[in-house]
Amino acid sequence: MTTVARLVLGGVLIAAGALKIGNPADSVVAVKAYQLLPESIAVTVGYALPILEIVVGLLLVVGLLTRVAAVIGGLLMFAFVFGIAWAWAHGLRIDCGCFGGGGQLGVGQEPAYLLDILRDFGLVLLGGWITRFAPGRYALDGALGLGGDNRNEGEYDDEQG
Repeated sequence: MTTVARLVLGGVLIAAGALKIGNPADSVVAVKAYQLLPESIAVTVGYALPILEIVVGLLLVVGLLTRVAAVIGGLLMFAFVFGIAWAWAHGLRIDCGCFGGGGQLGVGQEPAYLLDILRDFGLVLLGGWITRFAPGRYALDGALGLGGDNRNEGEYDDEQG
């Protein structure tokens, strides 16, 4: 389960970052649309977010520094849940910008806040699972002896019945 969780959360982060990194100005627009951060911080976050998503996603996929990457990935997803809920509560009509784009919605477009929150909250739960049961199978942490506890998932399953 941990390996699948790593691949899902890591894959989502890589896809989200890759879709934004080619046009960082859109990422900045998306972050500003939430009206949560001061201008200078929103610009910095907008430029840094795609890079952070890709790096954390790659670490999760290869299973390197898995527990740290899972905590960061889970916190990122929690921040996205908070931001989307904020936008919804404040009556903003924005695209979450989760996978590129973002900003104000056009005429006739409706926000999909509930689906975005449910998806991201599920990813928060995956981050928590990975943090608890890291590193999982096929992880570089295990091969390099960095996982802390080098038992594999099957051994955990055997112990828990």
